[in-house]
Amino acid sequence: MIQEHHRVIARKSVLLRSLPDQHVEPLLSRAIHRHYERGETLFLQDEAADAIHIVLEGWVKLYRVTPNGNEAVVGVFTRGESFGEAIALRHLPYPVSGEAATSAEVLCLPSSVLIDLIKRDAEVGLSILSSTFTHLHSLVAQLEQLKAQTGAQRVAEFLLDLCDGDGGSCMVKMPYDKVLIAGRLGMKPESLSRAFARLRQSGVTVERNQARIENVEHLRDLVENSG
Repeated sequence: MIQEHHRVIARKSVLLRSLPDQHVEPLLSRAIHRHYERGETLFLQDEAADAIHIVLEGWVKLYRVTPNGNEAVVGVFTRGESFGEAIALRHLPYPVSGEAATSAEVLCLPSSVLIDLIKRDAEVGLSILSSTFTHLHSLVAQLEQLKAQTGAQRVAEFLLDLCDGDGGSCMVKMPYDKVLIAGRLGMKPESLSRAFARLRQSGVTVERNQARIENVEHLRDLVENSG
């Protein structure tokens, strides 16, 4: 049974908010809610993809193991974000592995259910195509961000994305694993530490897995102003 606050989060995901309203609740009724402890595997690279995932709580990382045995973080997803649409709908092997980076609640939408919906209503297919393009545009925006922003600006924007408030002060909870944050932002862990240090003068205090932002507007100004 999916709790109501998790339903609200799922409905706000790019995938479900693009679907025709009449299909959302029937789809949620057939979704599978799963809990993962930190370090648990959602799926492994080259396994057959059979579901689309929506993160309800916590953090999930997608990664590949390089030929020399190192782990390369491909993507990191948190509350309200979905992934795996294109792969699952074509029953292709996962090109990456998925792992809970923290304790996580994840909603799994069987691809067979979505395929049935597409066969009955072509608008569903267009909606899923739209969500896939949204993911693509997000990746392009991330690449532009890596080129245009300083390390401190990237970290500041990351913190602002986690912040619920639009003004005043804010306390945000981050993944404890700073290596994970660095991977998401295209930085080395030592560069991330330097960026956090620089943000102290902008009113950001970091302690373990929490960051306190003294003034959200001030931090947003830092992100929006180059240099």
